[in-house]
Amino acid sequence: MVCGCSRFRPHSHHEYVYVIAKESILRDRVAAVSNRTGEVTNGEKLEVLERDRRFVKVKTPNGEIGWLEARLTADQALADQFEALHKDHLHDPVVATATVQDDVYMHISPGRDTDRFYRLSEGDPLSLLERAVVPRPVSSGAAVADDARLKPGQAPPPPPLEDWWLVRGPHGETGWVYSHLIDVNIPDAIAGFAEGQRIVGAYVLSTVDDPEYASQHSLPSAAIPEYLTVVNSWQAGLPYDFDQVRVFIWNLKKHRYETSFRERNIEGFLPVKLFKSKDPYGKTPDAMQELPTFSYNVLAAGAPQPVPDPPTSKTPGEIHPASVVTKTYRLEGNICRRLLPPNTQPPAEARPVPETKKEKPSRRRR
Repeated sequence: MVCGCSRFRPHSHHEYVYVIAKESILRDRVAAVSNRTGEVTNGEKLEVLERDRRFVKVKTPNGEIGWLEARLTADQALADQFEALHKDHLHDPVVATATVQDDVYMHISPGRDTDRFYRLSEGDPLSLLERAVVPRPVSSGAAVADDARLKPGQAPPPPPLEDWWLVRGPHGETGWVYSHLIDVNIPDAIAGFAEGQRIVGAYVLSTVDDPEYASQHSLPSAAIPEYLTVVNSWQAGLPYDFDQVRVFIWNLKKHRYETSFRERNIEGFLPVKLFKSKDPYGKTPDAMQELPTFSYNVLAAGAPQPVPDPPTSKTPGEIHPASVVTKTYRLEGNICRRLLPPNTQPPAEARPVPETKKEKPSRRRR
């Protein structure tokens, strides 16, 4: 009779679940009125004691025991997947840093319907590792309405796309986050130079000392950073990470930032590499100095336009260009000069917008 009436079934020892809610309380019974027996937080590992249809009885590492809604937990298999994701990308280079706009979940793969585990809080710092592009979910009602507008025989338009970022959280946790829920960190000094575009990444290329400016503005240091930025439009789902590169140097006489280098209309891919190097092809004394240098990859001319990996692949939504051209520039004073072997023609590159030659206006005869 006891077995038949009990709605609980004992579970084997050493089964564990993990808290996916930001925080929750444990209750002493599954009932409308219950007492609080403890509190759990996101990512905490709990031992399973019993299971109900919608609840699970758990024990915390501190020995607190209580009932918790099963929907607020993840099983060991999902925890193992996130651990594997963390190990696979443990040594990936950081392409940019960002901040969380609001409380947001990390997903195991890009997409709003994929499994989630860790929960980030507003203001948490993030390291961005790579970008992925996936179709944006469309409600059934909107899909029916769009189909109704199609003419007979007309193919439906491609689904809208959205960007996701693989990120590393403040405690090393790794997962995918929707791009609209994070803000890339941009120095205030150059944020106003975006010109309506989106700065994908900003990197300190060098520093110069300006004691006069630092004294006038009560700065803690006279070292003024000079920046390399990569820029793109606000459009989601693009097959490349940036279409513009710009270098800001500091004018010591006018105490302001100026553009030293700018390249537009490219199909660039992260990461951007920064280092110091000599000029192996130069013959001047400065060629032997190790100066700030940067390099980035762009799509090669003739290469097929990259497309996101399908959802069934090992890397859903990720973009892998077939052929790229690596461009390397060295900051020499106030000028960025490309490092190329002498008497060589730079490799041809793909362009998002076809380039057209501008014809010189003809002179009118008097």
